[in-house]
Amino acid sequence: MANRLASESSPYLRQHAGNPVDWHPWSAEALARARTEQKPIFLSVGYSTCHWCHVMEHESFEHAEIAALLNAHFISIKVDREERPDIDRVYMLFVQATTGQGGWPMSVFLTPDLQPFYGGTYFPPTARFGRPGFLEMLQEISRTWREERSRVTASAATLTERLRDATRPEPQADDGVHVAPPAALDTALAVYVKAYDPRFGGFGAAPKFPRPSELLFLLRQHALSGNPEGLDMSLETLRAMATGGLRDHVGGGFHRYSVDAFWRVPHFEKMLYDQAQLVLALLEASQASGDPFYASVAEDTLAYVARELTGPEGGFLSAEDADSVPADEADAPHPRRLEGAFYLWSLEDVTDAVGAALAPLVIERFGLLPGGNAQDPQGEFRGRNVLYVARDLEDLATSLGRPVDEIIRDLRTARQRLYVHRGERPRPRLDDKVLTAWNGLMIAAFARAARQLRSQSPQAATWLRAAERAAQFLRDSLWDANRGALLRRWRAGHAAIDAYAEDYAYLAWGLLELFEATGEASWLEWARDLQAQLDDRFWDDVAGGWFSTTGDDPSVLLRMKEDYDGAEPAASSVAVGNLLRLMHLTPDATAAARIERTLARGGLAIGQAARAVPHMLANLAMYHAGLRQVVIVGPPDAQDTQALHDVVARHYLPFAICVPVTPGHAQARLTHLLPFLATLQLRDQRATAYVCEGFACQAPTTDPETLARQLGGLP
Repeated sequence: MANRLASESSPYLRQHAGNPVDWHPWSAEALARARTEQKPIFLSVGYSTCHWCHVMEHESFEHAEIAALLNAHFISIKVDREERPDIDRVYMLFVQATTGQGGWPMSVFLTPDLQPFYGGTYFPPTARFGRPGFLEMLQEISRTWREERSRVTASAATLTERLRDATRPEPQADDGVHVAPPAALDTALAVYVKAYDPRFGGFGAAPKFPRPSELLFLLRQHALSGNPEGLDMSLETLRAMATGGLRDHVGGGFHRYSVDAFWRVPHFEKMLYDQAQLVLALLEASQASGDPFYASVAEDTLAYVARELTGPEGGFLSAEDADSVPADEADAPHPRRLEGAFYLWSLEDVTDAVGAALAPLVIERFGLLPGGNAQDPQGEFRGRNVLYVARDLEDLATSLGRPVDEIIRDLRTARQRLYVHRGERPRPRLDDKVLTAWNGLMIAAFARAARQLRSQSPQAATWLRAAERAAQFLRDSLWDANRGALLRRWRAGHAAIDAYAEDYAYLAWGLLELFEATGEASWLEWARDLQAQLDDRFWDDVAGGWFSTTGDDPSVLLRMKEDYDGAEPAASSVAVGNLLRLMHLTPDATAAARIERTLARGGLAIGQAARAVPHMLANLAMYHAGLRQVVIVGPPDAQDTQALHDVVARHYLPFAICVPVTPGHAQARLTHLLPFLATLQLRDQRATAYVCEGFACQAPTTDPETLARQLGGLP
């Protein structure tokens, strides 16, 4: 019989609806029951595409004896970390502080007052892998709660107070605001040089995670200083990701991370936020290097998102699972779900898919072996292959004695056949919820691609429509204009959960990119409204920066502020970048002060913490460079207007804002928001470009070559 989770919207919670565990969602009902019955809470936090979450569900939450223990002695609560990052962050802080590590599934035991007293991540059902068994652990915690409750609650209160002390805002010094100098960026670069893996790309050892904020910082540091080291590390890392098994060479898109140092064997889930941020990094790398390879990978990734992660209403969906049912078990009554089953190949599979004539080429190109090229600790990949680029096109052409263009043609045919063949396998589960924050990132990626590749790709107009459609969907479904408030999640026609700081910040970022691509005043207006709401609801006037939550929910123990730029950048980092752009469209002393106070939170030695705050360091580079305005006035579809935009698209201008202006009514409306545009008009009835700094412009030009010379002088 289904438990309470069957009526929830979260795909992750619904996955557990058939468990024998008497699960509750995080709710007033569950918390009240814990207080009334004076039982400890077992809090289980994860997300729908988490492989080890699936493992623990199968091993423990479907286990009758474990379920009976949980039901008798605990109030069990299941939380989707993607819907409720506020709860996740509080208890992850506890787990990391007490165990030295974190991850998902996260398993935490709380008093009825929500104070944590024991926690960890994955626990096997019985002791193994050097981890205590979950069954024995439940028995011991139940005994301890029954016999030593006062000691447990006292310890929990002490631990909670320590967490509260650690997260309490520290007032900024009275001697003024001190933003780190440009030299801090050189220090940060040295940190990355030391951590860089010159053989395989990326930073540090296995496992390797894509962290696009790091690459964006290195590209911006290069743009500011001219030092090629950051550019080279970024290009080599992106190429290693794009040619390795981290990328899906059949269907496009990137997997979550690589379990090895070579970027070869991935953890197979695909997350929307990775696709969005990697597209942005790839596009900037293409501009900075002039190499179209990076833009082509960005295009392929966008095609994947458009095809597989876009809902019928226009919103972008959250993720695809790492696990799926193997094809040979599709009709089994109780099929297993195995990691990577959808993505892995035997040589026989490849030959069946592409035919005997093309199979040798595919095998050579993608490094496939008769016994498999993929290894994993559980042995699930035995005899299977991950596709990665083992030989480049020129090498193949030389060894086969064939022209490169024929090799490319045959590989394109083979890829299509592999895609069709793979499509007959059971697909991984789709997490079809729409999250505002992640949609903001994806809107930014589609809009940037549309602007940058407008003359290079026939898909540019399609990408722009995708960005506009998603933004309109969010405005219609997740924005309450009367309250000036966002909601976090939409699924199956239902929007819920008050938004967090990252939702406001990421969506404002996406809208600013959409404004630069279209010049449409409504997107800029909404971005400004979102920033105002972010400031009003989340700004910390004591210590600077933006809290993650409003602090209005009493069930969330701590009001935390995220500074770490991890898989997703911190809300404060994105907010500073947004304010820098907005301030260089309409000067604002309050915004300038917030920028400086937040940058100063990292201290003068912020460069030494480069691995923790790369997105904030990218902002620091922008702060010291100063932003320019590149205004192009002209009818958007006119050939001369497009020629000027094409010049801008060819230049790497991370410290410039592009403002497309359509003469007439659109310009009048935009001028209401940006008064400096009033005097910027067409010259000789031709599209005209203005390159400005501090709202003082160079001589206007209608000539693309002159504009190129003007842009060539910008950092």
